[in-house]
Amino acid sequence: MIKDITLGQYFPGNTILHRLDPRGKIILTILYIVVIFFAKNLWSFAAVIASAVFLTIISRISPKTLLKSMKPLIFVLAFTTFFNVFWTEGEVLLVKFWIIEIYLEGIIFAVMMIIRISALLVGTTIILTYTTSPIMLTDGLEQLLAPLRKIKLPVHEFSMMMTIALRFIPTLIEETDKIMSAQKARGADFTSGSLAKRAKALVPVLIPLFISAFRRADELATAMECRCYRGGEGRTRMNILHYSGRDTLAFIIMILFGAALILLNQIPSAISL
Repeated sequence: MIKDITLGQYFPGNTILHRLDPRGKIILTILYIVVIFFAKNLWSFAAVIASAVFLTIISRISPKTLLKSMKPLIFVLAFTTFFNVFWTEGEVLLVKFWIIEIYLEGIIFAVMMIIRISALLVGTTIILTYTTSPIMLTDGLEQLLAPLRKIKLPVHEFSMMMTIALRFIPTLIEETDKIMSAQKARGADFTSGSLAKRAKALVPVLIPLFISAFRRADELATAMECRCYRGGEGRTRMNILHYSGRDTLAFIIMILFGAALILLNQIPSAISL
């Protein structure tokens, strides 16, 4: 499962999503998160599924990659399903055993929540990290937060910190996998035993991982100092960001998508949230 975590990875390409302005993509990601919560009934959730499929197609990101990236969310999805199935009451009773009651509405609610969480993951990762390089993401975030400089906030440093964190997530995941493989070769067992025993077995993994992380941080700091990096003061950019017609089109599509969800909520459905 460690290898399946793709958070922070960038997949180079030349699709329309890759060519969007990073500032607009950050705003579009926030809008997408908000719009997804407009979905209230079966019709609007069908539109949410269609939006995730649409983003996957135009980004040309492999569906296999997206499915693998969702593996770390299995626990969250399972917990959400359990909570909704057993704690949601309704009119159509399907199962009654002792104090356990399962209603049709609870099952539908669980399915809708799974769709919402999955769409949030797919949409936000495709719009932002999968199709935006770390450098462009830094420039976009820094320019969006530029007004905060007037109140003496270190906007450039904050943007650089966020980008470095995203950049090193795949590296640390790879390092964790290597350390775990080495420990397994020495007889370590991370899957059996009680929860306390499994947590204790992770100690030989965490210690070298922290040492490796600090070593990489020191090497990165040295490399930045050798290149005369002194923060954002007086820095120039090789690529100047510009909004274009496709960015405007993307905003229009997102607004229309939100309006469509609101209209679809007005259509009678078997159940609504």
